This record gives sequence, C-alpha cells and structure tokens, in this order.
Amino acid sequence: MSTVAIIPARGGSKRIPRKNIKEFFGKPMIAWSIEAARESGCFDRIVVSTDDAEIAEIARQFGAETPFMRPAQLSDDYTGTVPVIRHAVEWLADKGDPVSEACCLYATAPFISPEDLRRGKELLRTEACSYAFSVTSYAFPIQRAIRITGEGRVDMFNPEHFQTRSQDLEEAWHDAGQFYWGTAHAWKEERPIFSENAVPVTLPRHRVQDIDTPEDWVRAEWLFRAIHGQGAN
Repeated sequence: MSTVAIIPARGGSKRIPRKNIKEFFGKPMIAWSIEAARESGCFDRIVVSTDDAEIAEIARQFGAETPFMRPAQLSDDYTGTVPVIRHAVEWLADKGDPVSEACCLYATAPFISPEDLRRGKELLRTEACSYAFSVTSYAFPIQRAIRITGEGRVDMFNPEHFQTRSQDLEEAWHDAGQFYWGTAHAWKEERPIFSENAVPVTLPRHRVQDIDTPEDWVRAEWLFRAIHGQGAN
C-alpha cells in the first residue's frame, strides 16, 4: 500500500493565466509543492493530476509523475478537489498500486513546509480521523465582520457583537489552502473535509497566502521576500 502525494494542476486558470507553471522566484510555481513533497520523505509517489501537456512536462522535470492525463469532465471550472483526488486514488489502485493515504497538495502553495507535511501525516495516523489539513487563524474577529450593502452603506453580520471586546470573542480559523491528508477510504467515499472527522494542522498566518488573483500573487511575492530575507527589488 502506497502513501501518495497528489497535486491537482489543470491548465485552465482564468484570473492568473497559467498560474500553476508561472515563474515564482526562479521556478515554476508547481515546483515549490513538488520539492516540498520530495523533501518531506512522506511519499512513495508524487503524482500530478493535470489535463495539460506543458504542466505535465514541467512536473516531470521537477521529479513528479504524470501517469495519466486528467479526464475532461474533471477539468472544468466547477469540479471540486475531492473528485479529482478520488480519480487519482482509484486510477492508481486499478493499475496495481493501491493507496493507503493520499495527500492533496495545491500547486500554488509556495509556502508548504516539509515539516508541516510530516506533522499532517502523523496526525492522520494517530488521531483516528479521515483527514488532517492545514489551517490558520483569522487576523480579525469574524464576529465583528461587516458587509457593504447595495446602497453603499455598512451592515454588521453579527450586530449583537458591536460592543463585545475582541479578546472576549472566540478565535476563528480557516482553511490555509496548502495540503489535505486523507485516508484512501475517505477520498474514495468523498467524505466532507470540513467535519468532525478532520483534525487541523495549524500554521502561522505569515506562511499562508491563497493565490487566486493578481493581488494575491503580489502579496505572495512580498511574503516570500520577507520570509527568505530578500530585498524588495
């Protein structure tokens, strides 16, 4: 039974064209995830699930496998992550390599740490859970969030907390968008990740940046420079 890293990386990103292989500090973005997976020592195989020949070629150059091309029905703008991982797990089993644990790594997560991957694997094995995935805390109490109305005014989501001190509100966490360890059974049954059957792998906020928009990309560059001690230029 294999422990496998699966990196979903389709070719059709819209807001940042070709973001999975766009250069980020000297490497294609996907290379950071592949290299973290390799350095972690957690995996028997590192598989990239893609529908794009160029992404597949670059993935192989950095040490990942692309044993299949992802089907078109799993490569549109509406397909979630879980069906993509299920397809990869089932494909590998059908080819004679059954999977015991699979970790989904996002291709646009340059702050993934090998140590965090090792922590996630350990939690999955010791906590009797379906998933272990990266989370980080919100920087501001979500109970005091506001919306901008259609009339251009302000409205609180939870007005009952207008007078509540920030330190008296419960801390809230969100998906860090880096990695998701899961048992093969959980992926194949498409169990929900956000549930009581998942445990958190907590990360500091300064190592978390979702990258969906050009603004996200710029912020990730600033974070990378700060973490690695590079100048602003």
